[in-house]
Amino acid sequence: MKETKALPENFPFETKLKYKRENWYTDPQFGCAPNERSPKDLLEYGVVNLDKPANVNSHQLTSHLRVVFDVEKIGHGGTLDPDVSGILPIALEEATPITRVWLESDKEYVGVMRLHEEVERKELLSVLTEFEGLIYQFPPKASSVKRRVRKRKIYQLQLLEIRGKDVLVQVNCESGTYIRKLFHDIGEVLGTGAHMADLRRTKSGPFQENGTLKTVQDLLDAWHFYNEEKEERYLTEVFLPPETGVLHLSRVILDDGAIGAVTHGAPIYVPGIIAISPEVEEDTIVAAFSAKGELVALVTARKSAVEAVKQTEGQFSGKMRVLMERGIYPGAWK
Repeated sequence: MKETKALPENFPFETKLKYKRENWYTDPQFGCAPNERSPKDLLEYGVVNLDKPANVNSHQLTSHLRVVFDVEKIGHGGTLDPDVSGILPIALEEATPITRVWLESDKEYVGVMRLHEEVERKELLSVLTEFEGLIYQFPPKASSVKRRVRKRKIYQLQLLEIRGKDVLVQVNCESGTYIRKLFHDIGEVLGTGAHMADLRRTKSGPFQENGTLKTVQDLLDAWHFYNEEKEERYLTEVFLPPETGVLHLSRVILDDGAIGAVTHGAPIYVPGIIAISPEVEEDTIVAAFSAKGELVALVTARKSAVEAVKQTEGQFSGKMRVLMERGIYPGAWK
């Protein structure tokens, strides 16, 4: 049995990991790399980096796609108001549990804040700086959540351009931040008043405006070629392996025997860990992967990476959501 000291070249992300073992082995007869899955697999267990157009309701859009793709389950990564465009991650069938971590992930927006009076650039920059860090927001009346004061973090509020009363800004923020309310509050502090004239979400968790971003028409075209003309390549360009939906999370790599046990209901124990992201702390959500790059489960860590690497026994995982089906790996510890 050949042992190896490095993850395979097709491992689906950069591997800045702390290795618990120098030598380990993954059996090629079990599982497969995510990029080797068939189009049918992706329809049953895939995600989409969808570009939602403006003037479309998020829930109505996903409901329409459920009918088009003839799937039972479909979920998205955080509602966008109808007049807001941009990244709306979609998960199909067995990948839908991933949406939970999307909802909690940080977001980025680019929007036009329309001031009711013009202001000097220096004054505007000063006020924008005041809104970076921890802020307090009271949800707008139209919000579906309970109206109580909420704390949110604004990581960066960058001025991109000023044209008269229109101010183009980029906002990097914690999930659940109300950008419309943020712009209103900035206008109040400026003393001019302000409202949101346009908004686009440019980042959500691991999803960005890059080559994977697809329009609704891209999805419909890919489905037509696959369903009517039996052409698969367009579908594989649109539907992504679910592993791409958790690339923003810290990770733990499991050996084959541990994977089989986890899919049959066992927790993750320290001896089953091959490697772990060095930043993992207790109570953080971690993505558990196989050595081939397959997503096994989403888990809450009971130990930090430092503890997990040093220890030889004990339970690593707390609350856990298993995504891999049973039977892909042997069902007992080796």
